[in-house]
Amino acid sequence: MEFSSKLLENAVYEMSQLPGIGKRTALRLVLHLLKQSERQTEQLSSALTVLRSTVRFCTNCHNISDTELCEICANPKRDGTLVCVVEDIRDVMAIENTGQYRGKYHVLGGKISPMEGIGPQDLTIASLVNKVKQGEINELIFALSSTMEGDTTNFYIFKQIEGLEVRTSTIARGIAVGDELEYADEVTLGRSILNRVPFEGSLRTN
Repeated sequence: MEFSSKLLENAVYEMSQLPGIGKRTALRLVLHLLKQSERQTEQLSSALTVLRSTVRFCTNCHNISDTELCEICANPKRDGTLVCVVEDIRDVMAIENTGQYRGKYHVLGGKISPMEGIGPQDLTIASLVNKVKQGEINELIFALSSTMEGDTTNFYIFKQIEGLEVRTSTIARGIAVGDELEYADEVTLGRSILNRVPFEGSLRTN
């Protein structure tokens, strides 16, 4: 792809580093920004700069937050004895959109993947285990995607808390094997949460 401007080329390159954005799409986005008012571009730039420099993570569930505790953890109407274990904030948003879940969350920040060099120590598994050991959680819902990495992570956590006084369940397989939660429709995902099954049972049937 030939560029008449080095500034344009640099902007397209940086934009194309975003996931799912190829160079042609990046070029289209950059040209769109050039057509907008300078004020709009500055607002976008400012929003991204402020986000990157001041974003925090909830000290309880590790969700992205503006304050020490995210709105979900700080909400007294949420059931703190029920915790849904997810990979990242996109899964929290997907489950919240169903309107079917009133417990809290624990965001792992990824899945165990030896091929990518991601081990248990790279995730927030230790803090989850500590919360379970404190005895305030009655049930953990494993809501990771049904991939090899997701199943490996579920099983690892299950073994870490085995013998502790906590129930473990997994979302029902209304979600197709290999699918990511963020792409599931709200009705299917909501039913999968409501119709969750004991985790031990899922081990026997998989």
